[in-house]
Amino acid sequence: MEPGISLSKADIVENIPLCFGSVNGSCKRSIFPPTIRVLFYVLLGSMSVLTVCGNLLVIIPIIHFKQLHTPTNYLILSLAVSDLLLGVLVMPPRIIYSAESCWYFGDLFCKIYTSSDVMLCTASILNLCFISIDRYYAVCHPLLYRTKITVHVILIMMLVIWTVSAVLGLCMIFLELNILGMEDFYYENVACEGGCILFQNKVLSTVSLVLSFYIPGVGMVSIYLKIFLIAQRQTRSIQGTTNQKSVGKSQRKATKTLAIIMGVFLSFWTPFFVVNCIDPFISYSTPPVLMETLIWIAYFNSAINPMVYAFFYSWFRRAFRMIISGQIFQPDSSEIQLFSE
Repeated sequence: MEPGISLSKADIVENIPLCFGSVNGSCKRSIFPPTIRVLFYVLLGSMSVLTVCGNLLVIIPIIHFKQLHTPTNYLILSLAVSDLLLGVLVMPPRIIYSAESCWYFGDLFCKIYTSSDVMLCTASILNLCFISIDRYYAVCHPLLYRTKITVHVILIMMLVIWTVSAVLGLCMIFLELNILGMEDFYYENVACEGGCILFQNKVLSTVSLVLSFYIPGVGMVSIYLKIFLIAQRQTRSIQGTTNQKSVGKSQRKATKTLAIIMGVFLSFWTPFFVVNCIDPFISYSTPPVLMETLIWIAYFNSAINPMVYAFFYSWFRRAFRMIISGQIFQPDSSEIQLFSE
């Protein structure tokens, strides 16, 4: 992300807009016209609300309806929770920071905010990785699926996802691994009052790209490509009953939906990860406006996922109607069958 700019007393004398005008070392502030600032708050605020509401509409049915208590849906639930928390914890402070171009919440909350951002983005990636593994067994080894992918196994996966994500987010920020070896440069040229950025040295930015994006991305694409090829072969060779054909069609549809979710994720996050990796090698010269735009494009992925469910899953649409109409509050509503087995 873009480095902050610490200003001296000479800059203050020149009446350059600052976040804290009377504080030496304050960050430079970009002052947007009132109309633009209002537009920021409306558009980005709407994205945050859409993210929260959309993912709640995924979380509530999976928790409420017993028919949806399946291993795959538990991983989808975990993904939706990470997206929901991004909309609740990360987007609102970012909206203010983007519109005001200053951070007014203090250094401690900046660290909490930044570590939460890293944690939730990592959780999304790991959720998608484990979902692709789930789909691999469901389509490629259907006879082994129920013995290999049990609820117990899924709970272990979720524990790994959130533990690794939390440790990575907390260690990177609170142990200051992101500025390791560049402390002097960071505190003399980047850190300033009113700034809150995720500064990364060359090593960490490269490692983040490879471990957090490149390897998982290539792995997921490879798995889904193999699933696609095997599913195509199964489609041509099915000679079984109508029920077997129906199950196979259902599994392929679920795989297609989750593959699209993964594709959307890669499309929205690739520009940010690439630019964020290149930035340290070009002396952190990426324009702040470009970086801020890429961050919000990446965040928008969390609002898109529920729309994919709505488009492809009939159970999501029926559950949505039941939530809106209040039927979900009726006795025994959790036993309702949202789709035929």
